[in-house]
Amino acid sequence: MFTIDETAPVIVRLTAVIDAPLERVWALHTDIDAWADWNTDVDQAKLDGPLLPGNSFRWKTHGLDITSTIREIVPGERLVWGGPANGIDGVHVWTFEQTGGQITVRTEESWSGAPVEAAPEQLGQALEQSLTAW
Repeated sequence: MFTIDETAPVIVRLTAVIDAPLERVWALHTDIDAWADWNTDVDQAKLDGPLLPGNSFRWKTHGLDITSTIREIVPGERLVWGGPANGIDGVHVWTFEQTGGQITVRTEESWSGAPVEAAPEQLGQALEQSLTAW
């Protein structure tokens, strides 16, 4: 099981409860090509092949061109991706849990690398704002 880098200078963990069916939340989140349709922070996203570990997707957010690789997928429960972008190595873990008619979505992300070490507070705030908006 993949996890974030617990030693990274920036770690953000957030939880949200959503009133929607798990299938809908999971489908929305895993349709990477459609992220820009509903997430205003994502300018474009394109998955290379099926949603499987080892496959990558290219996306643009906040002026960054990012290539992320899917590291783990447990359908309806967990999605992990990560990769480098402009000197920052990010690992992102999403988990989904249904309780009655609600879904608890947990996201945690770690950032490491020279840019993060140089400005951990500023980049930590930026990451938290981005994940909150997501």
